[in-house]
Amino acid sequence: MAEDKKIVVDIPEDVKAKHGELVEMIMSTESMNNEERQYWIDLLPVMTPEQVQNLYDILDNERKKLAEIDSFYSKKVSEIEKEEAAEKLQEERKNKMNKLEEAEAEHEKEEAALEKQLLEEMENL
Repeated sequence: MAEDKKIVVDIPEDVKAKHGELVEMIMSTESMNNEERQYWIDLLPVMTPEQVQNLYDILDNERKKLAEIDSFYSKKVSEIEKEEAAEKLQEERKNKMNKLEEAEAEHEKEEAALEKQLLEEMENL
């Protein structure tokens, strides 16, 4: 098995100074590996303003789309969590009601036995 070689991205100071925001976008995108990041960093000084703008637009669009997807799934997860919490609460209430009904039935059974006992004692008087 070959060892993974970690490639560190080298960002010249002049590129960082001139294209700081774009460099940050390149470094933070999830769609590139470090080799691809280095490729785009190396190209920045020779790219036309239109090409730089296109790269910026692509990365900005990607960031916005990923944020939309994250937001969508966060809402879905939140909805699912709320549904699960409601189901759990309903189940807990059902269990408590069952216990109360069982306790009430047991109490009624004890009352009936006590009533029977008292009637028998009254008859024996």
